[in-house]
Amino acid sequence: MPDRTTSHSTKRANNARQVAGYSLSVIIITKNEADSIRACLESVAWADEIIVVDSASRDDTAAISREFTPHVHVHNDWPGFGVQKNRALGYASKDWVLSLDADERVTPELRSEIEAVLSATNAVAAYRIPRLSSYCGRFMRHSGWYPDLLPRLFRRGKARFSEDLVHERLLVEGNMGELHGMLLHYAFDDLEEVLHKVNQYSSAGAQMLHRRGRKATLTGAVLRGLWSFVRTYFLRAGFLDGREGFMLAVSNAEGTYYRYLKLMLLNQEK
Repeated sequence: MPDRTTSHSTKRANNARQVAGYSLSVIIITKNEADSIRACLESVAWADEIIVVDSASRDDTAAISREFTPHVHVHNDWPGFGVQKNRALGYASKDWVLSLDADERVTPELRSEIEAVLSATNAVAAYRIPRLSSYCGRFMRHSGWYPDLLPRLFRRGKARFSEDLVHERLLVEGNMGELHGMLLHYAFDDLEEVLHKVNQYSSAGAQMLHRRGRKATLTGAVLRGLWSFVRTYFLRAGFLDGREGFMLAVSNAEGTYYRYLKLMLLNQEK
C-alpha cells in the first residue's frame, strides 16, 4: 500500500509547481545502454519532459526509451560527450534542466528536493548534487569518489557543457546552490567494464590533450600513473573501501598511464 504521507506531499509539491509555473526537462545521452536505461528513466518518469539523444545504439536503447518519452533523437555520429550533451540540451524546452547519464538513478529524496526547487522562486542558476558511485558491486565512500558534488540541475539558458571529448564540464552563468539527496551512479558493474572504459576514456583523453598541444614522455606517463595510485589509495583514503578501493586505485593509475602513453604516441605520429 502506498505511503499516504508521501502521496500527499507529492501532490502538494506538484500543485506548488503548477502555481509557480516551473517545469523540468531531463536530458540523457545514450549509446548501447539497454541494460541500464530503463531504471534510469523509471527514476525520472515524473518529470515534465524527457529528452534522449542516442548515438546509433545497436541494442534496444532507443526502443526502451520510446516507452517513456516521444523525444528520442538518434544521431549517427559521436562528436564527444560535451557536444552530445549540448545537442540534448538544445532539444529541451522546460524552465529547468536535469542532466543524467544512463547509469544514474534519481533517489526519492533527491526527487523531493528537485520538486521543491521547481516550486520555489530564487536567483540560483544551478545546483550541485552529491553522487554515490559503485565500483564492481560496492558503493565507494572514499577514494575521491564521495562526496562527488556535480552541477546537474540548472535553469535552461544559464548553463552549457564544455565541448570536451570526455570529462566535460557544466559552464554555469550565475550562483550555484547545493542539494542533499543522492544521485546513485552504477559506474562499473564488473572488471570487464572497467577495462573497457579505461581504454575508451584514455584514448579520448589523449586525443583531447593532443588537440591542446600537450606533450608526454614514457617517464612522465609512468610517474603520473604512480601519482594517481598514491592519491587515490592513500591521500583520498581508498584503503577504507576495502579490496575495491585497491582495485579502483590501480585502474585509475592504469587510465592515467595509458592516457599519457597514448598522447606520447600521438605526438610521435604527428
